[in-house]
Amino acid sequence: MEAGAQRDADLARLIRAVAGGDRVALRGLYEATAPKLLGILLRILRDQGAAEDALQEVFVRVWQRADSYDPGSGAAFAWLAAIARHRAIDGVRQRKAARLDAPDEGWLERLADDRDGEADLARRDALARCLDAVDGPQRDCLVLAYCEGWSREELAARHDRPVNTIKTWLRRGLTSLRGCLEGA
Repeated sequence: MEAGAQRDADLARLIRAVAGGDRVALRGLYEATAPKLLGILLRILRDQGAAEDALQEVFVRVWQRADSYDPGSGAAFAWLAAIARHRAIDGVRQRKAARLDAPDEGWLERLADDRDGEADLARRDALARCLDAVDGPQRDCLVLAYCEGWSREELAARHDRPVNTIKTWLRRGLTSLRGCLEGA
């Protein structure tokens, strides 16, 4: 038996033992696969801490679902890698959903640089007055796009509108702001 096939047979044996509640087998499976699974998680999550947390969740899932592994359906490591990929993708979705909740409070205060004093505060106040004149969804899009760095696609998902509608809202909102600020 070649090395790759032997390695997979060893992993399959460990997974079967984990399905039987063998904690020593879980540790062995962890030691044999954790570095490669962490690499998969890091490529998707791009954050060391999040990847390490996800790795722990992967092994909790393996502990809970080891009895669902079928060696006839594929290689043992492929099964483990699929669990890791799914966990990482769930993590990305959760982070994105958290970003789509609401604009960060205090965005207007961050626009003002205290070192510039009253002139900058006057500009901030003028901007706040002009933003109040912009329609709600357009104002929300302006703040999220230009103060929080949201993409057009994220705004489209938040407002359940096509990306082109978001682009139109942003263009109209900026035009409205420009006109208001020039008149101020």
